[in-house]
Amino acid sequence: MATTNSTLLLTVLLAIGLGFFLRAASKDRTTVVDVHSPRPALEVLDGLTAWLTARGWCAAGGDPSRQVLRFRGQVASSPALGVLLSLLGGLGAACLGLVLRQLWPLLGWWPVLLALLGPAAGLIYRRRSQRAETLELRLIETTAAMGGSSLRLRAHRDELIALELELGPTLGLASNGELLSSPI
Repeated sequence: MATTNSTLLLTVLLAIGLGFFLRAASKDRTTVVDVHSPRPALEVLDGLTAWLTARGWCAAGGDPSRQVLRFRGQVASSPALGVLLSLLGGLGAACLGLVLRQLWPLLGWWPVLLALLGPAAGLIYRRRSQRAETLELRLIETTAAMGGSSLRLRAHRDELIALELELGPTLGLASNGELLSSPI
């Protein structure tokens, strides 16, 4: 009986872990980063606009008085991750059903039908992770001594990392390096 109780505890902890993973997979990770380039602002903005357009972002206006440009994009969920989460959810629910069957044999095999709830994990992930994202570019005043141009970017952390890695060498973009050094 003690082994069954500990197995039930571990199975419930796995279900809680799946819940936290689903929550983390769809969490908003909007970040603000300042970047500097030795190139003129118009050249940098043209390069950024072309890159964003090629990645599926659409211009969504801006605020000329604040020197802000906005872009909108649709974040898609990963089909492979959705399938994996469905499989893991189904397997975990089946394990929970088997443990419940061991604890209360009078229930028969009905608890194993919990496995049918497995695809709900993939559906929850798909629904929560597909959302509209916004990317904001704001031109920051630079001093004559600094030269070049400085921008403040506000977007999803992964998009900012991709921007820094892909456009850094071509446009001379450089930030303080926090995005690439932090583990999360």
